Amino acid sequence: MDTDERVRLAQELHDGIAQDLVGVGYHIDALIATAQLSPDIRSGLRSLRFTVSELIEKTRSEIFTLRTNSEVFIAKSPLEPALNYELSRIFAELLRNIAQHSQATSMVMTVYDNGVGGIDAKPGHHGLQGVRERVRDLSGEIAIDSSEMGSKISITVPWRVR
Repeated sequence: MDTDERVRLAQELHDGIAQDLVGVGYHIDALIATAQLSPDIRSGLRSLRFTVSELIEKTRSEIFTLRTNSEVFIAKSPLEPALNYELSRIFAELLRNIAQHSQATSMVMTVYDNGVGGIDAKPGHHGLQGVRERVRDLSGEIAIDSSEMGSKISITVPWRVR
């Protein structure tokens, strides 16, 4: 999916589903304000309102993801944009599943490759340094093992669901 398609999709999500969800939320708010509601119905409507709010936030997050043109992954292939997009969606879904279902206290992400190895800081290149800084900022740990058979990078971070 190229950038123009992603932006168009983000626009459609914003102008369609996102706006519809906001409208549904306002209608639920109006119902909750009705004086004649029983406590059970009011409680059920509040629960529904929280669900709608979560859907709005998820939709906004998807819109943001579609609109950002940051290269999350750098792959040297003719399919680079599609590969980058699909891998970012895969990892996002895996992280969502951890947050919603696992009750985890930490998360480990490990990436292996079968390249030529030799991972180390190179003058003028700051990618690995940036990764280390980000992991440190997350109170995590990074382990790097690299040989002529390839490389393995493992990142462990505490898992806190807000």
